[in-house]
Amino acid sequence: MTEPDELKPADLEAYMQLHGIPGEILHLGVPTPTVEAAAEAVGTDPERIVKSILFLVAGQPVLTITCGPAYVERRTLAALYNVGRKKVKLASPETVSQETGYPVGGMPPFGHRSPLHTLIDYRVLEKPDVYAGGGADRTLIRMSPLTIMQAAQAQVLDLLIPPGLGSDADID
Repeated sequence: MTEPDELKPADLEAYMQLHGIPGEILHLGVPTPTVEAAAEAVGTDPERIVKSILFLVAGQPVLTITCGPAYVERRTLAALYNVGRKKVKLASPETVSQETGYPVGGMPPFGHRSPLHTLIDYRVLEKPDVYAGGGADRTLIRMSPLTIMQAAQAQVLDLLIPPGLGSDADID
């Protein structure tokens, strides 16, 4: 079985044009695989960097969109889909590429190989504009968070770990 071709920033740009999605694709001279690297590359606060993270919930892909270095609360996903927390897994890089067409570190919040059920943290919508994955590790898109929500047809909710809990909060 051969893998489908990986999508590129040009594919994302074509998707945006086809669907009338306003935004600016930024081709950068440095890789932006992390929130911190992306923020430094464009000279902004890490809270204005949007992360698109793919989870498998009971085996089904679910895309989450948050900003900054925050962690997605797996208990929220488990409760939303009425499954146990152990049924919520971070997708592997291979699964991300297969489901979205884009690599980890460059995956945009929309324009994937096929539509994904998408959840967006309400805090993303509080920003005037944000930077998100632009289809490759040296590309970002700058746009309004409302545009991201609409383009991804995302459901808005609180996706973050409650204050005071660290990254091991989801260890069983």
